[in-house]
Amino acid sequence: MNLYFSVIIRGGFDTFVKVASLKGDKTTVLFASNPIMSTVLAMWLAIAATPALANDDPFELLNREILEFNDAADAAILRPIAVAYDDTVPTPIRRGLMNAYDNLTDVNAAVNALLQGRPVRAVKNTGRVLVNTTFGLLGVIDVASDMGIERYETDFGHTLARWGAPEGPYVMVPFLGPRTFRSGIGDITDSFMSANDYVFEDDLVTWGSRGWRALEYRADLLDAEELITGDRYVFIRDVYLQNREALVNDGVVEDTFSDFEEDEWDEDF
Repeated sequence: MNLYFSVIIRGGFDTFVKVASLKGDKTTVLFASNPIMSTVLAMWLAIAATPALANDDPFELLNREILEFNDAADAAILRPIAVAYDDTVPTPIRRGLMNAYDNLTDVNAAVNALLQGRPVRAVKNTGRVLVNTTFGLLGVIDVASDMGIERYETDFGHTLARWGAPEGPYVMVPFLGPRTFRSGIGDITDSFMSANDYVFEDDLVTWGSRGWRALEYRADLLDAEELITGDRYVFIRDVYLQNREALVNDGVVEDTFSDFEEDEWDEDF
């Protein structure tokens, strides 16, 4: 399954982006002196000019080729490591590490909640971070969930959607897996202000943690591989787009699986 690659740069992407309307030379000075903001602005203008076609797949032929490449890379490298990891690392240790990692991503979610105009959700995620960091051994134990403080899962791609940015075409990225223009730009923007970068100043530790998160995510998908039916490319694309739709629409998603017709279901049953 190709979705495993999508987490390699996603985990720990925590961003705070200020959007300001400036006039005259001030705009030029601000963005010329800040390469990060210049990049974000350029990507924002590009996505704003993209037609709002949620299920647009103009790059399907190329996407299919990249999917085959990713599957080959996974079979040769990532999957064998994930199998060994799943067989050897005890579940309690994995859960504790994931809790600590998710505690950092809650910082990102709190910032994005503010950018989305959802202060209550931002406060809840901030509360989760404070509780888990203080009473949960730096997040290793998810005390906040036990207390009923619900996590608000979001990212900057979601924030862009709240701001009215179109989703753009679906793309399959080498090694990283499925994206849309909007979610991809969101991931890149998130990476500039990752909480991991502030907690772990050593780049080796930062990227090592992201690599571990990719491995953990891939291991979680081992049992789900057999669920893929029909056209593999279409299945992965539809699952990804529906997951993004559910995130943007707060869990509401329309079932638009394009690979399953009524006659195909009849054959299965």
